[in-house]
Amino acid sequence: MPETIHLKITGMTCKHCVMNTSKAIKSVAGVDNVEVILEPGSAVITGSANKDDLIAAITTVGFEAELS
Repeated sequence: MPETIHLKITGMTCKHCVMNTSKAIKSVAGVDNVEVILEPGSAVITGSANKDDLIAAITTVGFEAELS
């Protein structure tokens, strides 16, 4: 059964940041759907992805993330 994961993301400043973050999250195995929101800096992910893998993917594109 898919899980919904909420992440707080810091450091995003524009739509380009949102696109890069979305692409990084989508590259993680088990992601079914993702919505990244610039303000307030968050992501809602559905699927069976590992939370640590999601956070690692976000940090590789230059942002910080944590569970919210």
